Amino acid sequence: MVIAVVALIFGVLLGVFILIPRNRKSAQTEKAYSNDNRIKASKTFSKAEVSSHNKRTDCWIIIKDKVYDVTSYVEEHPGGDAILAHAGDDSTEGFFGPQHATRVFDMIGDFYIGDLEQ
Repeated sequence: MVIAVVALIFGVLLGVFILIPRNRKSAQTEKAYSNDNRIKASKTFSKAEVSSHNKRTDCWIIIKDKVYDVTSYVEEHPGGDAILAHAGDDSTEGFFGPQHATRVFDMIGDFYIGDLEQ
C-alpha cells in the first residue's frame, strides 16, 4: 500500500515537471522585450551616428540592428573594458557569446534607444 502511494506521488510530480513549460519565464521576457522595443522605437540612428559614441563616457552599441546606450553600464560591466571593444559598432557576436549569463538578455532592454537605419 505504501509503495502504491509513493509511486502515485512520484508519478504526479514527474507529470507536473513534464507538462509545465521549462522556458516559461523566457517566453514572457521575450514578449516584454519585443513590446518595449516597439513602444520605444521612435528613433533611428545611422551607423555613422552610432560610431561617434565610442568612448567610456559615451558608449553606444548595436545588437541585432537595435541601438543601445550602455554608457551608464560601462563601469559596472563584469568583463571590464571588453564592452568597449565594440563601442560605437556592432556588438551582436560578443553579446551572444558564451561568457554572458542569461540575465544580460533581461537587462539589455533597459538601454535600448532606437533602431539602426537600414
